[in-house]
Amino acid sequence: MKVKAYLLFLYLCSSHIVFAQQALDTLPQLNLFKIALINQADSFITFPTDIGNISPLIFEANLNPSFVIRERKDSKLMAILTPQIIIRMFNEDSYPIRTPSYIPQISFYYLASKKQALNYLVLFGRIAHHSNGQEGNFYNDDTTINIKTGNFATNYMQFGFLKTSYSSKLKAIKTIKSAIEFHPKKWMLQEMRAIYSGFRWHNSFTSFKFPLNNNNNKTGKAKFSFKAETTLMLDNFNNLAFFDLERFNASLTFYYHPKFLEDIGLFVQFYHGADYYNINFKHQITAIRFGLMTEILRF
Repeated sequence: MKVKAYLLFLYLCSSHIVFAQQALDTLPQLNLFKIALINQADSFITFPTDIGNISPLIFEANLNPSFVIRERKDSKLMAILTPQIIIRMFNEDSYPIRTPSYIPQISFYYLASKKQALNYLVLFGRIAHHSNGQEGNFYNDDTTINIKTGNFATNYMQFGFLKTSYSSKLKAIKTIKSAIEFHPKKWMLQEMRAIYSGFRWHNSFTSFKFPLNNNNNKTGKAKFSFKAETTLMLDNFNNLAFFDLERFNASLTFYYHPKFLEDIGLFVQFYHGADYYNINFKHQITAIRFGLMTEILRF
């Protein structure tokens, strides 16, 4: 009798292990490249339907292609070169495009640990340049900032980590990111040093929802995704108090990939904080935006 009970126990244990492994095998799989893409800014174009105090636009476009540098696909260390450009076409006479943001950057990713059930820890660093391609005086004659032709330029470094996991309850891949961004004073224009934040703390949470069985998701694409991002400016700039709300940026982005679209989806985004469009940084924005976004991940 004891032998039968022991054999039954072994059978139940082995069955549990087999079924657990089969469940893991049906999950969408990640690798270092896909995790790195989560950390890259999304490419998108907005519709002319912004709600809020942002300037009237025909569109805003973020062009953010990724060029991968790695020895092989299973490398634990890789780099991504990105010539990011942000363009705004204003809803004015002749529909001008003023002072685009040029943000060329190189990012390095290292796979620090990898566990089953999509638990990864990735360390990353980034060196980037941000300018607007203008050479005019930073200030107008009346001491206001020259947002049309004024020179804007800074260089910065970022260091942080990405932690991924899988929620069987939500059937979603989750990613947590935290990073410190540092703009050395010698790396930015002298006129910007007292009024532009050079020390920032970024945090984000991203979730990609998938069905458990990939056979139900023949395209291998995320049907829904959600991203919450915050930035806290920690240094002494613009004579702000430490707990001033102008130190805080936040955004929420919802993305939906309908079946009838191949490589793009629809998104809606809420943003509150400083304008990220180069020399417009002193303008505080609160806006809801709609548009098209390139597919974030393919499995």
